[in-house]
Amino acid sequence: MEPFHVHTGLVAPMDRENVDTDAIIPKQFLKSIRKSGFGPNLFDEWRYLDHGEPGQDPRTRRPNPDFVLNQARYQGASVLLARKNFGCGSSREHAPWALQQFGFRALIAPSYADIFFNNCFKNGLLPIVLSEHQVSALFDEAKAFVGYRLTIDLERQVVAKPDGAELAFEVEPFRKFCLLGGYDDIALTLRHADTIRAFEAERLLKQPWLATTVR
Repeated sequence: MEPFHVHTGLVAPMDRENVDTDAIIPKQFLKSIRKSGFGPNLFDEWRYLDHGEPGQDPRTRRPNPDFVLNQARYQGASVLLARKNFGCGSSREHAPWALQQFGFRALIAPSYADIFFNNCFKNGLLPIVLSEHQVSALFDEAKAFVGYRLTIDLERQVVAKPDGAELAFEVEPFRKFCLLGGYDDIALTLRHADTIRAFEAERLLKQPWLATTVR
């Protein structure tokens, strides 16, 4: 996955509490066995006025002009500002996939559902927790100023505002290590590939029958 160091991005304010994973990526889009292609259907039932199904061309859909991500001022946003308990509901990993594939690199909210929170880190998406007071202030600023951007410095663990003020956030050291290095679970394992190959070679020398193909 892509490493996360410092990211500056346009902020999109999603002013709703308890946004669940079925809203983030509706159930009909979970049929795919691939890990890609979910971005066009992020928040599908809110972004479009017509019902969506897998395989549809987004250009043929009827967008909802009132939905925040359809508004011109938020096009290209890569930081999503949300309210408490974001990502609640079912444990589908497709939710962070859809957010990331739409273009988001970080989320900021007062709280998240636990499984969604963990899945974000596993897929290179940084979920930042700030206080409700801090998040509310960011909502006010994002709505008041067109082109409102934040800079997120993972190494220093701060969110920098346009006026230079910084908001500190906490992140568990191992998760921080993985994001900085771009390590998902597979990449973490492959860091020990030489050791694994040496173990397998030694094991086959001692137990050669394990290399026999059973037909």
